[in-house]
Amino acid sequence: MKIWKRNAIVAAVLIFVCGGIYLNWRYETQKPADLVSTLDQQKLMDDAALVMQKETDSLEALANQPSEDEDAPAAEVFARMRLSRQQSRDSAVHLLQETISYAGENEDVSASTMKLESIVNMALSEASIESLVISKGYAECVAYMTGEGIDLAVASDGLSETDVAILTDIVLAQTDYDLSQIRIIEVKT
Repeated sequence: MKIWKRNAIVAAVLIFVCGGIYLNWRYETQKPADLVSTLDQQKLMDDAALVMQKETDSLEALANQPSEDEDAPAAEVFARMRLSRQQSRDSAVHLLQETISYAGENEDVSASTMKLESIVNMALSEASIESLVISKGYAECVAYMTGEGIDLAVASDGLSETDVAILTDIVLAQTDYDLSQIRIIEVKT
């Protein structure tokens, strides 16, 4: 009886996974019918279109942004930072995917693919840095990488020189940034 239940659960999980893969495939293969005629392909992807971070959306601005509730927990501040980072990254990935889909030349596809890989690598590095920082005993953190450097927001009641050294060491070990390209932002808890 136990074997039958286990096999039924395994079969159900496999059906859900396969269904998810199929739906994802169907969603990705559907292309808008009139997108090519409505978009100017020459202006689809220029340098101004791929802006990963606006000045108003920097981690420091979000960390210091007053919330509606003055007693809002630090977790809410970090959730807002993660949401902002994810939204900007999603829009950039969407633009790159459109460029790859509708590019006619191999050079356009190659450059867009490299930018897309760069975004994915940055996201993986950010996740790795955040995991390492949290494993060192800090309650919350958000890392945001750009071409100019990295911002690391950490929840703390006061960062000591030792804390800054630990955080800097983590960033230097996980990235190719120089010390001058690292900004550590303390978010008061």
